[in-house]
Amino acid sequence: MKIHNFSAGPCVLPATVYQQASEAVLNYQNSGLSILEISHRSSEFIAILEEARQLVLKLLSLDATQYTALFLQGSASMEFLRVPLNLLQTKAAYIDTGTWSSKAIKEAKGLGEVVEVASSRDRNYTYIPSDYELGTHLDYLHFTSNNTIYGTQFVEIPQVEIPLVCDMSSDIFSRKLDFSQFDLIYAGVQKNIGPAGLSLVVVKNEILGKTTRAIPSIMDYQQHINHGNLYHTANVFGVYACLLNLRWLNDLGGIEVIERMNNEKASLLYRTIDGLDYIKGIADQKYRSKMNVTFDFEAAGLKELFDIYCRDANIVNIQGHRSVGGYRASLYNALPIESVEVLVQVLEQVKHKS
Repeated sequence: MKIHNFSAGPCVLPATVYQQASEAVLNYQNSGLSILEISHRSSEFIAILEEARQLVLKLLSLDATQYTALFLQGSASMEFLRVPLNLLQTKAAYIDTGTWSSKAIKEAKGLGEVVEVASSRDRNYTYIPSDYELGTHLDYLHFTSNNTIYGTQFVEIPQVEIPLVCDMSSDIFSRKLDFSQFDLIYAGVQKNIGPAGLSLVVVKNEILGKTTRAIPSIMDYQQHINHGNLYHTANVFGVYACLLNLRWLNDLGGIEVIERMNNEKASLLYRTIDGLDYIKGIADQKYRSKMNVTFDFEAAGLKELFDIYCRDANIVNIQGHRSVGGYRASLYNALPIESVEVLVQVLEQVKHKS
């Protein structure tokens, strides 16, 4: 039975990743050991970790002499605190586009002055604010590139003269960008990278070491770099699963190829939503996310019908976030277009009952 999983995270991963990961749980590379029991200090795991870190920089087209990739525990929520601990000296700018950026702002406020230069709170985060001024004497600008809950996404990356920090949890590796624009990128891996429980941090080396505060060692990016990303016991299986997914993406042809596939999926679903008069999109059209499509029905009775049709079609995890309501179809890299086609069929099936 084929399940069509539109979960916002943890999300669907490629079938080959599940297969290879399950084989490694039983016997990693014919070693007689499970991937779950090999040492994080072993040569086997160090090879896994280094390949994963190198693939991250390769896929993002970043210079390994300027940037470092780190797999850290705690997911993106930990980076809400770790970023200002490492970068905030006196004052930082944040753009508020939803729940996750608001939480990042809250953590930073405990460590220095935070200037909220723009917010879309006034319309329940259904758009991306673009009219703002940064001011002077800022340590960095922080923004969230894609907002999973509200279904909005930055179309244009802020052009600034200060370090640019981005929470890219839900659209990293999904579209071509000039990633050298960013001084620090972080992402919870459970969207487009791997299983939940890790964060990926990609940092430009030269921006570290400028704060005068004493940073707890476990929170210090430089400590993790100095120790080869092995400052503490690594999540061995999590990193291995990330590596498998990164290999899959690289073998597919990289971000350029997956972006075309993602555009096709998003275009198909948005065309359907726009063409059906009993469905309304939640996010402003200009700022619609290609990763998280949010929508609702005009009549409550149609929602009940849609829920029944989804169950019959084996569509799961499509309910919207409780703060927004409605529905949310997450179209992350590994979701096949066949699942989107099934969803479109269900949406059109409702038409005959409306």
